[in-house]
Amino acid sequence: PIRAGGPNKPYVVMGQSYEPLAADVPWRERGGASWYGHKFHGRRTASGELYSMYGLTAAHKTLPIPSYVRVRSVRSGKEIIVRVNDRGPFHGSRVIDLSYAAAVKLDIAASGTGEVELSRLTFDEIRAGAWQRGTVLDADPVTASAVPPSDDTMGDFATRVATRPAVPSAPPAAAVPAAAVPLSGRAHTPASKGFWVQLATLGKREGVDRLQQRIGQQVEALLPMLAVFHEPPFFKLQAGPYTSRAEAQAAAAQARRALQLDPMVVERR
Repeated sequence: PIRAGGPNKPYVVMGQSYEPLAADVPWRERGGASWYGHKFHGRRTASGELYSMYGLTAAHKTLPIPSYVRVRSVRSGKEIIVRVNDRGPFHGSRVIDLSYAAAVKLDIAASGTGEVELSRLTFDEIRAGAWQRGTVLDADPVTASAVPPSDDTMGDFATRVATRPAVPSAPPAAAVPAAAVPLSGRAHTPASKGFWVQLATLGKREGVDRLQQRIGQQVEALLPMLAVFHEPPFFKLQAGPYTSRAEAQAAAAQARRALQLDPMVVERR
């Protein structure tokens, strides 16, 4: 549900007032997209979740949290669906700040920025399956100019996002494989309930990082699904979450064939 207050209350960043939408409405927008990577990996987002650079999430200045948004790269034509769980970007004409994995999928990670088209999916569209291409529900989209300003603030949050660099400090994809980017915290968020494929349990973080790099190079499709959980004294590399045990078991079988590992399915409640 979209609740009043919290990440949806009005706020001020760098002297500019913003008032997030509080309704489940369509929204279309076009502009620049940037991305943020390992510097913010494991830090708390506006939603309260911990940011994972390997998840398909994004930051937007005024869309309700939570929101699901179809993002299409104008240059490549590639598109993905991301979940908005943070606020930003606050630099020039950029309209969305993508996770590193999302930027990789849209082919804009190496350049740092790219022009995109956004289309918010309403909850009715999601329930009806109308988020799939070729199915459209009649609705009048809201545009960015419809959002009124406000003079309220979000306290410490505004200070944090105001310091976010214009171009994130994570290395470009052309220079370093995505899975080789070092992690600075757990990729564990409150939304991680479900079934996970446990790929390894090791005593040292360095070993997990090396394995994560190898998996990312050999099975690229697993990259956005990977997360490292620190459950002392172990570091666990898992892929997920999957909505059902059967789906997770199928993924485990695929990983077993492709990686010669012995994965197991675990449930996080």
